[in-house]
Amino acid sequence: MTTTCPSGEHSQHDVYAAQCPCRVLLDLLANKWAALAIGALQEGPQRFGELQRRLQGVSPKVLTQTLRRLEDFGILDRTVYPVVPLHVEYSLTRLGQSAAVPLNALRSWVEENIDQAFRPEPVAG
Repeated sequence: MTTTCPSGEHSQHDVYAAQCPCRVLLDLLANKWAALAIGALQEGPQRFGELQRRLQGVSPKVLTQTLRRLEDFGILDRTVYPVVPLHVEYSLTRLGQSAAVPLNALRSWVEENIDQAFRPEPVAG
């Protein structure tokens, strides 16, 4: 995307700027189902049913919408194999693999800190 943000002459994009197109991508990656789908696809290419079983609780409609948006942004590839029945696989692109790194760190942090989040330590003071 070559659109610039109204953030000043030294920065091409600024996610804090109201009109920055970065916000659309940030919104996508910050979505629970997108982050989980990217994490699941780190394990390798998967079919729709495999992803749906891995992402417990996601509806087929929401998973379809999420996968389409990730494909539209170049985060994943959708490969259709011309066999009967139709065989479709999803896999991360190079861009998707790079997005998976910080998302994996965030998922790990959440799993390690969930207990503290629900039982905050008292503030000294």
